Amino acid sequence: MLKKRDTHESQALYDLMVHPEVFPFVRQKAYSHDEFVFLTKQTIEAEERGELISRTILDEWGTPIGTINLFDVQDGAGFLGTWLGKPYHGKGYNQIAKDQFFDELFYELDIQSIFMRIRKVNIRSMKAAEKLPYVVLANETRQSLLDEINCGEDIYNLYEISKDLYTLYKMRTHHEVVEEHQLREA
Repeated sequence: MLKKRDTHESQALYDLMVHPEVFPFVRQKAYSHDEFVFLTKQTIEAEERGELISRTILDEWGTPIGTINLFDVQDGAGFLGTWLGKPYHGKGYNQIAKDQFFDELFYELDIQSIFMRIRKVNIRSMKAAEKLPYVVLANETRQSLLDEINCGEDIYNLYEISKDLYTLYKMRTHHEVVEEHQLREA
């Protein structure tokens, strides 16, 4: 479902990214296919330097359908950036990708906190974030970081996913699955 970024999927991803319902919410905007290839190469190089972590999201047939990234990585934390092509909205891919990405970040790459800055006008993304049981609105607990991200034109809410809360969520859902399986066997 996730793979390291490469330039081979650039055309498919670019075609999905430029959709008017997707493009405004993409952090790394490209205005041509060539620029998208260039940005992809820069992303790969930045990951090699430890500045970000980026994966291509694939559907069940291996088709590229979006990207998931951790930007501005420092001190065991970074900012999440995810986008899916419009035809894949509302089909469960976002949650599957996040689960796989968070597992990699927290348990393989030793990230401790994932931040999400979501524009207050992006109601769809805020509702999606607030549905997740391991996400905390961090506007008050991370006030200085909120002030920093809101110094431009756009106004954001700040959300945080800590490794501890995510681990607790994983343990709880695993326990619920085991209980459900035991009940079916009884």
